[in-house]
Amino acid sequence: MSTSLLTQGADARAGDHSHHYVYPITPVNCSVELSADLRFTTDAMNSRSVTAVISGYGMTEMSHNSGRTVLDQAAEACQQAIDNAGLQATEVDGMSSFSLYHDSVPCSAVAATLGLGDLNYLMDADIGGQAAAHMVLTAAAIVQAGVADHVVVFRALNGRSGVRIGREPDTGGSTAFRYAAGLLSYPQVIATWAQRYMIETGADEQDLGAAVVAQRQYAMRNPRAVRRKPLNLEDYLSQPFITTPFRAADCAIEIDGAAALVVSNRAKVSSSTRPMVAVRAGVWLSHQADLDLGGSYLATDYSRSFASHAAPTLWERAGMAPSDIDIAELYDCFSGLLLMNLEGFGFCGRGEAGAFIRSGETGLRGSLPTNTHGGLLSEGYLHGMNTVVEAVRQLQQRAGDLQVDEPTTALVCSGGRVAGSAVVLERLS
Repeated sequence: MSTSLLTQGADARAGDHSHHYVYPITPVNCSVELSADLRFTTDAMNSRSVTAVISGYGMTEMSHNSGRTVLDQAAEACQQAIDNAGLQATEVDGMSSFSLYHDSVPCSAVAATLGLGDLNYLMDADIGGQAAAHMVLTAAAIVQAGVADHVVVFRALNGRSGVRIGREPDTGGSTAFRYAAGLLSYPQVIATWAQRYMIETGADEQDLGAAVVAQRQYAMRNPRAVRRKPLNLEDYLSQPFITTPFRAADCAIEIDGAAALVVSNRAKVSSSTRPMVAVRAGVWLSHQADLDLGGSYLATDYSRSFASHAAPTLWERAGMAPSDIDIAELYDCFSGLLLMNLEGFGFCGRGEAGAFIRSGETGLRGSLPTNTHGGLLSEGYLHGMNTVVEAVRQLQQRAGDLQVDEPTTALVCSGGRVAGSAVVLERLS
């Protein structure tokens, strides 16, 4: 980063952990966007041109206190995914993961624990909830390029009993600015976006509540979900605010756990009775990128998530439109971001997400079943990796009581504000 953009002031003394930092900022071009072109095929998806497929998945129990190490949980989820893919551990030749505030374990540790062979690809990314779809996209690109044949992608953390978001300062330097403005917790940061969205669109707490209640209805039938207690709109509205406009139910539930996927070269996967799930297209977008996870000082529109800016590119790369998607598994660390993501990807009009949900369109028999596992709001906050797993489970028709009728396409997104990623998955016949 250019020193004209970011310079450390005299008060940012080495060894000073009191969060007193001074970072003079020189204005930059606020229209800068960073994106990655991950377009895997333009042919019919049932053709032999498809290379990268998701061949297996695994997931641990989610809980408030696992009583286990992060490594133990990571190893369990990854071994499940490898077994689910019909592979031997020695066939895996790539691994990637992501962590935040050093809350996880490196790929090398998991590889050693599982007894993997030589790895041709390894990536430990320092990034948050924007990463789940992005890591799958990157693994698919690695497979497409012939670098590796089977890449395990995982997320593991003790997010409730261990390191928790909001208790650690962001490493990019935004903490000093947020604290000075009174934004001491992550819900407060996202609340500023939700408030702006509501002001600009006319949405209200009834719309936020509709999102929360719809997610809970799925979670009540999901044995993995941490929040399964019935919740109706009246119950929701009776809860106190924790930071306007959010109540506790508007915020994702932090949990301990792990989830993993295997992204494979289609030609190297043994025939299976389960449908293969192809990675059709995807996008990463940093729109008006900022200092770190908590920063959004360069953003010019707090009423739209990254989805509004990434959607045109994603649909063009996929050769699809929103109407072509059967199910949506959308990032929802807070209820307001779910509304923004539904609208941003074009599933409904601006300011119409609440009504769209209330009409039943996101329900199991609606036109767009959405967050069929209960979402991060109710199943648990595995930083979006469980959302990708749910899409694969649905497309392979292994979702049990929550199975959507014959879905063939899914959109999964990760992230909410200025940065995020998305992937279009398709079931192959």
